[in-house]
Amino acid sequence: MPHLTVDDTTIYYEDAGTGAPILFLHGWGTSGRVWGAQVPEFAADHRVVVPDWRGCGRSGRPATGNDIAGVVGDLIELIGALGLTRPIVVGSSMGGAFATELALRRPDLVGGVVSVDSPGYWPAQGMDLPAIMSAIRGDRAGFIASWVPHWYAPGTSPALIDWTVRQILDSGTFADGQFAQFSTYDPRPVLPDLQVRIHYLHGELDAETPVAVARECAACTPGATVTVIPGAGHLPHQERPAEFNAALRVVLDPMLATV
Repeated sequence: MPHLTVDDTTIYYEDAGTGAPILFLHGWGTSGRVWGAQVPEFAADHRVVVPDWRGCGRSGRPATGNDIAGVVGDLIELIGALGLTRPIVVGSSMGGAFATELALRRPDLVGGVVSVDSPGYWPAQGMDLPAIMSAIRGDRAGFIASWVPHWYAPGTSPALIDWTVRQILDSGTFADGQFAQFSTYDPRPVLPDLQVRIHYLHGELDAETPVAVARECAACTPGATVTVIPGAGHLPHQERPAEFNAALRVVLDPMLATV
Protein backbone atom coordinates (compact mmCIF):
# COMPACT_ATOMS: atom_id res chain seq x y z
CA MET A 1 0.00 0.00 0.00
CA PRO A 2 1.59 3.32 -1.04
CA HIS A 3 1.59 5.86 1.76
CA LEU A 4 3.36 8.96 3.00
CA THR A 5 3.92 9.81 6.65
CA VAL A 6 3.37 13.46 7.56
CA ASP A 7 3.70 14.53 11.21
CA ASP A 8 3.24 10.92 12.36
CA THR A 9 0.09 10.56 10.23
CA THR A 10 -0.07 8.01 7.43
CA ILE A 11 -1.56 9.42 4.22
CA TYR A 12 -2.70 6.72 1.79
CA TYR A 13 -2.62 7.46 -1.93
CA GLU A 14 -2.89 5.77 -5.30
CA ASP A 15 -0.67 6.71 -8.24
CA ALA A 16 -1.46 5.57 -11.78
CA GLY A 17 -0.56 6.47 -15.36
CA THR A 18 1.99 8.84 -16.85
CA GLY A 19 1.86 12.32 -18.28
CA ALA A 20 0.70 15.68 -16.96
CA PRO A 21 -0.39 15.13 -13.34
CA ILE A 22 -3.90 15.39 -11.92
CA LEU A 23 -4.48 15.29 -8.16
CA PHE A 24 -8.03 14.25 -7.18
CA LEU A 25 -9.35 15.19 -3.72
CA HIS A 26 -12.48 13.63 -2.23
CA GLY A 27 -14.99 15.27 0.10
CA TRP A 28 -15.69 14.95 3.81
CA GLY A 29 -15.76 11.47 5.30
CA THR A 30 -15.41 9.50 2.06
CA SER A 31 -12.21 8.43 0.31
CA GLY A 32 -10.33 8.42 -2.98
CA ARG A 33 -12.56 5.53 -4.03
CA VAL A 34 -15.19 8.07 -5.09
CA TRP A 35 -13.03 8.79 -8.16
CA GLY A 36 -13.39 5.23 -9.43
CA ALA A 37 -14.96 6.38 -12.72
CA GLN A 38 -12.24 8.98 -13.30
CA VAL A 39 -8.99 7.13 -12.53
CA PRO A 40 -9.04 4.67 -15.46
CA GLU A 41 -10.32 7.35 -17.82
CA PHE A 42 -7.62 9.91 -17.06
CA ALA A 43 -4.74 7.57 -16.20
CA ALA A 44 -4.75 6.56 -19.88
CA ASP A 45 -2.98 9.83 -20.72
CA HIS A 46 -2.18 11.54 -17.40
CA ARG A 47 -0.48 10.72 -14.14
CA VAL A 48 -3.36 10.44 -11.68
CA VAL A 49 -2.76 10.69 -7.92
CA VAL A 50 -5.65 10.07 -5.52
CA PRO A 51 -5.05 10.42 -1.77
CA ASP A 52 -7.33 9.76 1.18
CA TRP A 53 -7.00 12.85 3.32
CA ARG A 54 -6.28 12.52 7.02
CA GLY A 55 -9.09 11.06 9.09
CA CYS A 56 -10.74 9.42 6.08
CA GLY A 57 -10.60 6.20 4.10
CA ARG A 58 -7.34 4.30 4.37
CA SER A 59 -5.32 7.14 5.92
CA GLY A 60 -4.54 7.64 9.59
CA ARG A 61 -6.97 9.06 12.13
CA PRO A 62 -5.00 11.74 13.99
CA ALA A 63 -6.59 13.48 16.94
CA THR A 64 -5.03 16.79 15.88
CA GLY A 65 -4.21 18.61 12.67
CA ASN A 66 -7.47 17.80 10.93
CA ASP A 67 -8.12 21.32 9.70
CA ILE A 68 -7.54 23.27 6.51
CA ALA A 69 -3.89 23.94 7.29
CA GLY A 70 -3.29 20.30 8.20
CA VAL A 71 -4.76 18.87 5.00
CA VAL A 72 -3.10 21.51 2.81
CA GLY A 73 0.20 20.71 4.52
CA ASP A 74 -0.29 17.03 3.69
CA LEU A 75 -0.92 17.94 0.05
CA ILE A 76 2.23 20.05 -0.11
CA GLU A 77 4.24 17.14 1.28
CA LEU A 78 2.60 14.70 -1.14
CA ILE A 79 3.28 16.88 -4.19
CA GLY A 80 6.93 17.19 -3.17
CA ALA A 81 7.43 13.53 -2.27
CA LEU A 82 5.96 12.29 -5.55
CA GLY A 83 7.69 14.92 -7.66
CA LEU A 84 4.43 16.22 -9.14
CA THR A 85 5.09 19.20 -11.39
CA ARG A 86 2.26 21.71 -10.96
CA PRO A 87 -0.64 19.23 -10.99
CA ILE A 88 -4.19 20.20 -11.84
CA VAL A 89 -6.01 19.75 -8.52
CA VAL A 90 -9.59 18.51 -8.81
CA GLY A 91 -11.47 18.68 -5.51
CA SER A 92 -15.00 17.56 -4.68
CA SER A 93 -17.06 19.34 -2.02
CA MET A 94 -14.74 20.08 0.92
CA GLY A 95 -11.89 18.83 -1.27
CA GLY A 96 -12.58 21.76 -3.59
CA ALA A 97 -11.95 24.15 -0.72
CA PHE A 98 -8.67 22.37 0.05
CA ALA A 99 -7.67 22.69 -3.61
CA THR A 100 -8.49 26.39 -3.59
CA GLU A 101 -6.57 26.97 -0.35
CA LEU A 102 -3.57 25.07 -1.70
CA ALA A 103 -3.57 27.33 -4.77
CA LEU A 104 -3.91 30.46 -2.63
CA ARG A 105 -1.09 29.48 -0.28
CA ARG A 106 1.28 27.82 -2.75
CA PRO A 107 0.47 28.93 -6.31
CA ASP A 108 3.94 27.79 -7.38
CA LEU A 109 2.91 24.17 -6.79
CA VAL A 110 -0.44 24.16 -8.62
CA GLY A 111 -1.14 24.22 -12.35
CA GLY A 112 -4.86 24.81 -11.97
CA VAL A 113 -7.90 24.05 -9.80
CA VAL A 114 -11.17 22.38 -10.70
CA SER A 115 -13.65 22.91 -7.88
CA VAL A 116 -16.46 20.33 -7.98
CA ASP A 117 -19.56 21.38 -6.03
CA SER A 118 -17.32 22.91 -3.43
CA PRO A 119 -18.94 24.82 -0.57
CA GLY A 120 -17.00 27.87 -1.70
CA TYR A 121 -18.27 29.70 1.35
CA TRP A 122 -20.55 28.35 4.05
CA PRO A 123 -21.69 31.23 6.27
CA ALA A 124 -24.02 32.66 3.62
CA GLN A 125 -25.31 29.54 1.90
CA GLY A 126 -27.79 28.48 4.54
CA MET A 127 -26.11 25.36 5.90
CA ASP A 128 -26.19 25.30 9.73
CA LEU A 129 -22.92 23.53 10.46
CA PRO A 130 -23.11 23.85 14.26
CA ALA A 131 -26.49 22.08 14.11
CA ILE A 132 -25.01 19.39 11.86
CA MET A 133 -22.13 18.89 14.30
CA SER A 134 -24.59 18.54 17.18
CA ALA A 135 -26.73 16.04 15.26
CA ILE A 136 -23.69 13.95 14.35
CA ARG A 137 -22.58 13.82 17.98
CA GLY A 138 -26.07 12.84 19.11
CA ASP A 139 -26.76 10.08 16.58
CA ARG A 140 -23.97 9.68 14.09
CA ALA A 141 -25.33 6.71 12.15
CA GLY A 142 -28.92 7.94 12.10
CA PHE A 143 -28.13 11.49 11.08
CA ILE A 144 -25.69 10.54 8.33
CA ALA A 145 -28.15 8.00 6.94
CA SER A 146 -30.80 10.73 6.74
CA TRP A 147 -28.48 13.48 5.45
CA VAL A 148 -26.51 11.77 2.67
CA PRO A 149 -29.53 11.03 0.40
CA HIS A 150 -29.99 14.80 0.01
CA TRP A 151 -26.50 15.04 -1.50
CA TYR A 152 -27.71 13.19 -4.59
CA ALA A 153 -30.19 14.05 -7.30
CA PRO A 154 -33.58 12.29 -7.28
CA GLY A 155 -33.43 8.84 -8.81
CA THR A 156 -29.86 8.10 -7.71
CA SER A 157 -29.16 4.42 -7.07
CA PRO A 158 -29.82 3.51 -3.41
CA ALA A 159 -26.68 1.35 -3.57
CA LEU A 160 -24.54 4.43 -4.28
CA ILE A 161 -26.13 6.32 -1.40
CA ASP A 162 -25.65 3.39 0.99
CA TRP A 163 -22.01 3.03 -0.09
CA THR A 164 -21.40 6.71 0.67
CA VAL A 165 -22.98 6.34 4.10
CA ARG A 166 -20.76 3.33 4.86
CA GLN A 167 -17.61 5.20 3.86
CA ILE A 168 -18.45 8.09 6.16
CA LEU A 169 -19.27 5.81 9.08
CA ASP A 170 -16.00 3.93 8.53
CA SER A 171 -13.96 7.14 8.64
CA GLY A 172 -12.68 8.66 11.83
CA THR A 173 -14.71 11.02 13.96
CA PHE A 174 -11.74 13.40 14.09
CA ALA A 175 -12.57 14.50 10.53
CA ASP A 176 -15.71 16.06 12.03
CA GLY A 177 -13.48 18.84 13.33
CA GLN A 178 -13.41 20.26 9.82
CA PHE A 179 -16.96 21.51 10.32
CA ALA A 180 -15.98 23.89 13.11
CA GLN A 181 -13.54 25.73 10.87
CA PHE A 182 -15.69 25.60 7.76
CA SER A 183 -18.64 27.12 9.63
CA THR A 184 -16.92 30.49 9.13
CA TYR A 185 -14.99 29.70 5.95
CA ASP A 186 -15.33 32.32 3.22
CA PRO A 187 -12.57 32.73 0.61
CA ARG A 188 -14.39 35.40 -1.42
CA PRO A 189 -12.32 38.32 -0.09
CA VAL A 190 -9.08 36.71 -1.32
CA LEU A 191 -10.31 35.05 -4.54
CA PRO A 192 -9.50 38.20 -6.58
CA ASP A 193 -5.85 37.56 -5.69
CA LEU A 194 -5.83 33.93 -6.84
CA GLN A 195 -2.87 33.45 -9.17
CA VAL A 196 -3.94 30.02 -10.41
CA ARG A 197 -6.60 29.34 -13.01
CA ILE A 198 -9.79 27.89 -11.50
CA HIS A 199 -12.90 26.36 -13.02
CA TYR A 200 -16.10 25.41 -11.21
CA LEU A 201 -17.83 22.16 -12.23
CA HIS A 202 -21.21 21.93 -10.53
CA GLY A 203 -24.22 19.65 -10.42
CA GLU A 204 -27.37 21.37 -11.63
CA LEU A 205 -29.51 19.92 -8.83
CA ASP A 206 -27.08 20.27 -5.93
CA ALA A 207 -29.25 20.97 -2.89
CA GLU A 208 -26.32 21.22 -0.46
CA THR A 209 -24.30 23.82 -2.37
CA PRO A 210 -26.46 25.58 -4.96
CA VAL A 211 -25.01 26.49 -8.35
CA ALA A 212 -25.36 30.15 -7.32
CA VAL A 213 -22.47 29.64 -4.88
CA ALA A 214 -20.15 28.54 -7.68
CA ARG A 215 -21.27 31.44 -9.85
CA GLU A 216 -20.61 33.95 -7.09
CA CYS A 217 -17.14 32.54 -6.38
CA ALA A 218 -16.36 32.59 -10.10
CA ALA A 219 -17.47 36.22 -10.30
CA CYS A 220 -14.91 37.05 -7.59
CA THR A 221 -12.05 35.34 -9.41
CA PRO A 222 -10.31 36.70 -12.51
CA GLY A 223 -10.78 34.34 -15.46
CA ALA A 224 -12.89 31.80 -13.57
CA THR A 225 -15.69 29.98 -15.38
CA VAL A 226 -18.53 27.62 -14.45
CA THR A 227 -19.78 24.43 -16.10
CA VAL A 228 -23.07 22.91 -14.94
CA ILE A 229 -23.64 19.13 -15.17
CA PRO A 230 -27.34 18.62 -16.02
CA GLY A 231 -29.32 16.28 -13.79
CA ALA A 232 -26.55 15.88 -11.20
CA GLY A 233 -26.56 16.69 -7.51
CA HIS A 234 -23.66 17.34 -5.15
CA LEU A 235 -21.43 14.54 -6.49
CA PRO A 236 -21.63 14.71 -10.29
CA HIS A 237 -18.48 12.61 -10.81
CA GLN A 238 -20.36 9.68 -9.27
CA GLU A 239 -23.89 10.47 -10.44
CA ARG A 240 -23.12 11.38 -14.07
CA PRO A 241 -19.58 10.04 -14.64
CA ALA A 242 -19.62 10.10 -18.45
CA GLU A 243 -20.88 13.67 -18.59
CA PHE A 244 -18.52 14.72 -15.82
CA ASN A 245 -15.48 13.17 -17.50
CA ALA A 246 -16.31 14.84 -20.79
CA ALA A 247 -16.68 18.23 -19.08
CA LEU A 248 -13.44 17.75 -17.17
CA ARG A 249 -11.61 16.95 -20.42
CA VAL A 250 -12.77 20.26 -21.85
CA VAL A 251 -11.56 22.10 -18.75
CA LEU A 252 -8.18 20.36 -18.56
CA ASP A 253 -6.96 21.16 -22.05
CA PRO A 254 -6.64 24.95 -21.64
CA MET A 255 -5.32 24.57 -18.10
CA LEU A 256 -2.57 22.21 -19.17
CA ALA A 257 -1.66 24.48 -22.06
CA THR A 258 -0.68 27.19 -19.57
CA VAL A 259 1.29 24.98 -17.15
